[in-house]
Amino acid sequence: MKAYKLLKQRKDGSLGPLFINAKARLPIGQWMEAEDHPTKGYAHRPGWHCLPTPDAPHLSKNPKSGPKRVWCEVEITGIEVFLRPADQGGVWYLADNMRIVEVIG
Repeated sequence: MKAYKLLKQRKDGSLGPLFINAKARLPIGQWMEAEDHPTKGYAHRPGWHCLPTPDAPHLSKNPKSGPKRVWCEVEITGIEVFLRPADQGGVWYLADNMRIVEVIG
């Protein structure tokens, strides 16, 4: 299934998660299985967090310093639908597996 994920893009061009397991480097074109990284201060929701559209108002603004944030088109499998407030994107997909297709902006 096609979906979208907001990732950070480092100065060297590599992609990584915004918050949980933030040091990970995520390759384009390779299927990745979700890992479980319980993190203090965050709700425990294992899986790749993706959206049906590239819209997450609470996360979309680039920080004043550090890596920029970019939307990526992804393919996902093993999906659970999770309902969130509209200002958090509305519908989240929690996926068991994800493949980054391309950076779209």
